[in-house]
Amino acid sequence: MTRQPGDSSEQQEAEQWLLDALSAKLGVKLAKKRWQLDGGSWTEVDGFSQSPLIVCEAWAHVGAPRSAQKHKVMTDAFKLLFVSLLFRQDSRRILLFGDHEAAKHFQGNSWMGRCLNEYGIQVEVVDMSPEIKAKVVEAQKRQYR
Repeated sequence: MTRQPGDSSEQQEAEQWLLDALSAKLGVKLAKKRWQLDGGSWTEVDGFSQSPLIVCEAWAHVGAPRSAQKHKVMTDAFKLLFVSLLFRQDSRRILLFGDHEAAKHFQGNSWMGRCLNEYGIQVEVVDMSPEIKAKVVEAQKRQYR
């Protein structure tokens, strides 16, 4: 089957795999959740648990992120903060990665890593299975322009 260059189905499959793996690690089911907001808009997160209150965004990428990708991850982080405010109670906020190299910039002393830490957004890494990782790498090669 020939896939279009922008097809992200491999990453979507990998993100679900990551969420399932994190769910098992935490002992709680994380599932996609969508909220209707005032004015007809909406927002959604990749992983959500009501009890304990957890909001999570997953990013299935292998290797160091490029500039625009860093901004995408920080947008996801800001969404986690926003969704947390909807509940008016403390929540666990998690950015989930499937590759240590992809997560590295968001940890440590980069301004982005420091910002995430300051706002209580955890960076979690769950290593993708070799099969899933290979699919993501192939998709990234196809998508790179």
